[in-house]
Amino acid sequence: MTRSATPKMTLGELAERLGARLVGDAGRQVSGLATLNTAEPGQVAFLANRAYLKDLPGTRAAAVLLHPQHAESCPVDRLELDNPYLGYAAASRLFDPLVGREPAGIHPSAVVDPTATLGARVEIGPLAVIEAGACLGDDVTVGPGSVVGADTTIGAESRLHANVTVYHGVVIGRRAVLHSGCVVGGDGFGFAHDGSRWHKIAQLGGVVLGDDVEVGSCSSIDRGALGDTLIGNDVKIDSQVQIAHNVQIGEHSALAGCVGIAGSTKVGRHCMLGGGVGLAGHLTLCDGVQVTGMSLVTNSIHEPGVYSSGTGAMSNAQWRKNAVRFKHLDDMAKRLARLEKGRGA
Repeated sequence: MTRSATPKMTLGELAERLGARLVGDAGRQVSGLATLNTAEPGQVAFLANRAYLKDLPGTRAAAVLLHPQHAESCPVDRLELDNPYLGYAAASRLFDPLVGREPAGIHPSAVVDPTATLGARVEIGPLAVIEAGACLGDDVTVGPGSVVGADTTIGAESRLHANVTVYHGVVIGRRAVLHSGCVVGGDGFGFAHDGSRWHKIAQLGGVVLGDDVEVGSCSSIDRGALGDTLIGNDVKIDSQVQIAHNVQIGEHSALAGCVGIAGSTKVGRHCMLGGGVGLAGHLTLCDGVQVTGMSLVTNSIHEPGVYSSGTGAMSNAQWRKNAVRFKHLDDMAKRLARLEKGRGA
C-alpha cells in the first residue's frame, strides 16, 4: 500500500472548501495541520478550545482556524468559522495523504475465493483472505492480514485496516472504517448450565453495520444468538469496546474506549457513552442519553439527559473512611426515617 505525498493547497482554496472567511493572503500555500504551538509557517493550526487561547499569540502557523470572537488575538492569517472544530475535522480529511491515492489492486499473496464478488478499484493487501460468497463494493480497501468471512457484504468506499477479522454473514454499509485488530461477528457469550458444566449455544444471527460506521482497534461486536446485532448509521465506536450479541445502537451515537454493553440492550439515537461505561443486559436507553465515564447502568433510562454513577478520585485515606461509612448507609437511613416519623415530619 503506497502512501502519497501530503496534499498542498492555497489558503484561498482551503477557505472555499471549508466555507470559511479568509482574512489574509489567499495565495499562500499550506501543506498540513498542526497545533498552535508546534505549527510551522507552511501549516494551518486551529483554536476550538479556550484552554489553548494562551498559545495563539505565539503561533508560527501560516493561518489559524478560529471563531471570529478570537480574531483580534490572532497574529497571522486566519480562517474564521462559527464552528472551528468542525472546520478542523473537514481540513484534516483534505490533508490526509491516504485520500485520493490510486488503489494498489490485489496483492499476489492475497487469497480470494473465486465465488467472491469484487467491485471496481478494490484493494486487497498482502496475506488478506476473502472467503466464498463475499461481496465487496466499489473502492473497498482490505488491509494486510485481514479476513472477510463467507457471504459477508461490505459497502462501497469502506476500509478495513490491517488484521481486521469480519466473520461470515456480516453486512457492513458504505464508507465504514474498521481499525486494526477489531472483530465483527464473533460468537456471542451464550452458554447453558446443567448444574455441573456449560453447554454452548450456537450463535445463529449476524451483525449489520450501517453506513459511515467507524470501529476502533481491538473492539469486538458479537453476532446475534438468533436475530442480528444492529449498529446504526454514523455510529462511532472507540478502541477496546465490547458489544455483546443482539445489542442495538441507534444512529449517530458514540461510544468511548472500554465501554462494555451486555446482550440485548438497546441504545437510542444520538447517545454518548463515556470511557469505561458498563451497560447491563436487556436494558433500553432512549434517544439523547449521555452517560459519563466509568458509570454502571443497571436500569433502563427513559428520559434524555446526562447520567452518572461513578465517584471521583480522592485520597486513599478519605476513600477508606467513606467505604466504611457506605456499609452503614442503610441503617442510617432507617434510623433517620424513624426519627422523622416520631417528630411527625
